[in-house]
Amino acid sequence: MQETFTEVKTNISEPTLAFKGKGSELFSIQIVNIALMLVTLGLYYPWAKAKNLHYIYRKTELAGSPFTFHGTGKEMFIGFIKGIGILAVLYGVLLYGIFNMTPEDMGIYFICLAIFMVGLSLLVPMALHGMMRYRTSRTSWRGIHMGYRGKLGSMYKVFYLNMFLTMITFGIYGAWFTTNLRKEIIGNMRFGNARFSYTGDGGDLLILHIKGYFLTIVTLGIYSFWWAKDLINFYINNILIEQDGKYSRLDSSLTGWQNLKLTLGNLLIMVFTLGLGYSWVVTRTMHTIIHNCVILGEFNPDMLAQTEEEYKNATFEDMADMLDIGLV
Repeated sequence: MQETFTEVKTNISEPTLAFKGKGSELFSIQIVNIALMLVTLGLYYPWAKAKNLHYIYRKTELAGSPFTFHGTGKEMFIGFIKGIGILAVLYGVLLYGIFNMTPEDMGIYFICLAIFMVGLSLLVPMALHGMMRYRTSRTSWRGIHMGYRGKLGSMYKVFYLNMFLTMITFGIYGAWFTTNLRKEIIGNMRFGNARFSYTGDGGDLLILHIKGYFLTIVTLGIYSFWWAKDLINFYINNILIEQDGKYSRLDSSLTGWQNLKLTLGNLLIMVFTLGLGYSWVVTRTMHTIIHNCVILGEFNPDMLAQTEEEYKNATFEDMADMLDIGLV
């Protein structure tokens, strides 16, 4: 049964979104991070990530006030070590199968491969769930914490059911997989006493993909920038915020030309700086996305009240990085 929402008013509310980060400032942080990761053979990564997030969050503002990320390198390091341990066990099983197989008996290899693949598939929903719990609980604005109330069992159910349907439809159901997963994740996010929900439909997303695919071919790749713009706007524009029975939504006005200039500019920066310009790529991207995003409706940040508990287990924050998992 679909939820019935109160009509969202089209006025732009007072609380504006802004990003005020600078590439030079972020670069001064990242260059030190890179040096320390080299010296520590990568063990400094959790602290480097924490410093990057601290900067990005405090440069992102809602109604003139910055967000704060409370996560620490120590919390992430503990999670980092746990994550490495879990992956080490899985890869150890796989390597055992590889080194012990013989041309006459491949059974041990296929058994170890099956254990490895099943283990990885079990980690993906767990990593998503853990990442959302940690990241949201360690995020605040004016002292009001965000939170994630999703259940791991529900995440597994949504993930595997939609993955199965995607497989038997040869990928066609993938659009619904994407929207249903976002409904599960975003629908369990809280911002004090405000709650989020996601209304995107898989059919609409599939149409965007079909249109984008064929127009990209016809235009020899040029339309890909408009395709990416459509996807970004689709993911953002379907996020609702409910506060005291009143609904608002995010609205992105990003254009194809803006995305083209952003993408090509970022590519040139990375090429001509041999990757050292990544800090400017991050800040340019954040500024473009957030500058084009507004809140439509009656969301009132001054009426937010604290409702969420603290959660410090960062195990799957870094596991999500290792598995290259992202959301929005």
